Amino acid sequence: MIIIPARLASTRFPNKILTDIFGLPMVIKTAKAVESVDNVVIATDSNEVIEVAKKYNIDAILTSTSHNSGTDRINEAAKKLGLKDDEIVINVQADEPFIEPEIVKAVKEKVEEVARKSDFSMVSCYKIVEKELATDPNLVKVVLDKNDKALYFSRCAIPYDRENSEIVYFAHLGIYGFTCKSLKEFCSFKEAPLENIEKLEQLRALYHGKQINMIEVKSKSFGIDTKEDLEKALKVFG
Repeated sequence: MIIIPARLASTRFPNKILTDIFGLPMVIKTAKAVESVDNVVIATDSNEVIEVAKKYNIDAILTSTSHNSGTDRINEAAKKLGLKDDEIVINVQADEPFIEPEIVKAVKEKVEEVARKSDFSMVSCYKIVEKELATDPNLVKVVLDKNDKALYFSRCAIPYDRENSEIVYFAHLGIYGFTCKSLKEFCSFKEAPLENIEKLEQLRALYHGKQINMIEVKSKSFGIDTKEDLEKALKVFG
């Protein structure tokens, strides 16, 4: 099951998930981009988004307005949908209208692999980016251990290049895969101080000693956080 958390309010870009992307609202464009991989449901706090989803024959479910993160929102949706503990849930951000379906499929397959070996299954992905892009705080970076498990995520350029070395930077893509059981466990954890400092919910798992398995992907897609991002995306994908 692919669940797209879709909060209508946005401080930097009001109502962005309903912004037109080549004739479709952003959240609908995202849903249609990944519907070949698995069933798709939009989890939203807005009746307006519910009505938009109905217009395009996309399933949607109304969730609380009080969630602090998209993952908490999809957890509520998973409970309302009655998903079993071993079902796989993929969190695809509503502001990724150009996400490649093969990436979502790869995350799903990795969750299946991890779930056979571990009680806690959380998977995400990254891509290599140029050094110049690593300074953008809207582009989240991740550092990994030798087994491609996340050590830390930051809006800063990490690792810090103290001696002007040749460093490869990894940009995190905001797609997460869980078993439903692991999703529940993640959302049962208290919010972490690091999570609130960086405004990155994935740090909650690391803070509580859980592993996030990462996979490398090739992608031209990027999240649309600002109107400048939108202008860039329309040029790149137009």
